[in-house]
Amino acid sequence: MTTPSSSAANPSTADTARTTSITWQLAGAVGLGLVMLYGVAFAESPLLHNAAHDVRHVTVKPCH
Repeated sequence: MTTPSSSAANPSTADTARTTSITWQLAGAVGLGLVMLYGVAFAESPLLHNAAHDVRHVTVKPCH
């Protein structure tokens, strides 16, 4: 006789793990996006700042 796997025996455990994983992935993506936005846009390096500035112009978003 075989024993069912834990996720098959309790599907809610697998759903909870999947939801937790997606939540961490979304939090990581938001964190990375904020670092890129504020870290590059307000960078002291003229090269990084100008690159971010030029991207805003290319994508037709107002910046000033």
